[in-house]
Amino acid sequence: MADRHPSAIKRNRQNAKRRDRNREIVSRMRSQVRKVREAVASSDTDKAQAELKVAIKELDKAATKGVLHRNSASRRIGRLSRAVAGLSK
Repeated sequence: MADRHPSAIKRNRQNAKRRDRNREIVSRMRSQVRKVREAVASSDTDKAQAELKVAIKELDKAATKGVLHRNSASRRIGRLSRAVAGLSK
């Protein structure tokens, strides 16, 4: 049985820690993206721009931590930025 080995026990502990950390980062990121989308949907330019700043920070953090691929984070930032910029027109 593999889980009796000290290295496997340690690996399980590490995986649990990482899973919790990643879930926290993903949850914060998704919540922030949702806030930006809600602000865009309600046509609130000032709130959308403020929320976008925070969302960009969360997406960059997720990419830095390896939770999200950097190109995926960049794509999401670009799409959100385009949506917010569309409000000003």
